[in-house]
Amino acid sequence: MRKKVYKLARQKLFHELPLVSVLVPGKNEGRHITSLVDTLAQQTYKHIELIVVDDGSDDDTPLIGRRLQKLGKITLFIRNEIRGGKASAANTALKFARGKYIIHLDADSHLKNNAVETILLPFFINPDIGAVGGDVRVANIDAGIVTRLQAIEYFKSISTGRTVSSQLGILRIIAGAHGAFRRDVLQRIYGWDVGPGLDGDVTLKIRKLGFKVIHEPFAICYTNVPNSFLKLIRQRFRWDRSLIRFRVRKHRDILLPSKNFSIKNFLASAENIFFNLIFDIKWWIYIIQIFIFARDYIEVIFIINLFIYSVVNFLEFALAVALLGKTLRPRELLLIVWLPLIPLYTGFLLRSVRTFAYIMEILFKASFFDRWNPWKVSKISKKDE
Repeated sequence: MRKKVYKLARQKLFHELPLVSVLVPGKNEGRHITSLVDTLAQQTYKHIELIVVDDGSDDDTPLIGRRLQKLGKITLFIRNEIRGGKASAANTALKFARGKYIIHLDADSHLKNNAVETILLPFFINPDIGAVGGDVRVANIDAGIVTRLQAIEYFKSISTGRTVSSQLGILRIIAGAHGAFRRDVLQRIYGWDVGPGLDGDVTLKIRKLGFKVIHEPFAICYTNVPNSFLKLIRQRFRWDRSLIRFRVRKHRDILLPSKNFSIKNFLASAENIFFNLIFDIKWWIYIIQIFIFARDYIEVIFIINLFIYSVVNFLEFALAVALLGKTLRPRELLLIVWLPLIPLYTGFLLRSVRTFAYIMEILFKASFFDRWNPWKVSKISKKDE
């Protein structure tokens, strides 16, 4: 049934041949742009315009971008002399975009050759779809243990987790690294708001308009992830604060009764808050209780928990393999040998970072002081929120 539906959608897509605008905002991404441009040139769907916005880079991005534009590989290269942040750069590109559909990509990503075609198909299956998330996988798997652990995490949280959420109708985020949008829908919400977590923010705004958002696991994008624990911790500290900033504060109306209340929108946010914030608090309470009431059995409790989490992780990995099938590369299948480390990676490292991020955002609104955004932009956005 799925094959027939997608075959019909593909026929509609290639009959209409809508222009697709690929927007790539970035800073100091000169070493990655050529690879991204080459993968776009190899796409099975060709009616594409590519708009790259250099957000105040101090590397060779301007030279590379202008050269690629002269060669006709970039449709439009825009240089912002003064850095405005990723959202500002994306909105700049959106102003010049002419396509019916918008694909937003991170500059350090590259695509499988049928990714553009595949991420567009859901729009031709259901007219109520406003945004489609593409699958994001780790490109630099072989860079070390840190990237291998992230690759497994991406399989669990993106490839499998978002596919399940999509099927349930409660998908809460379209990845900034690889997402497709109807341009008219993006224009209705005035593009991207500034700040960490902007991809989750734009997804919730689209849901609130009444449009469906889904995940397409076979539209594959490969992205470079942090290759050291320190870089990873900094990234996740930035990402994790978005739950408090956007779901608890900015979009708290989703959780409250109103004339526009939607049970699926409620569940999309409530599920995230419950399993990340509430369970996070519960986990720390559990650890404290063990040290107070069961100190003599800590080793046994640790071994039992490690065993249970390991079994669950193996089952989740098996589910990802079954779901993604032939799209997996051999080196991705070999990640199974690193699964025993995942309980320590997600259960202790990432949880600790997440807890600290929540505390800093609740007490100090730390996301407004992050160097990821220019201070003047964060100052304005803080007033708005």
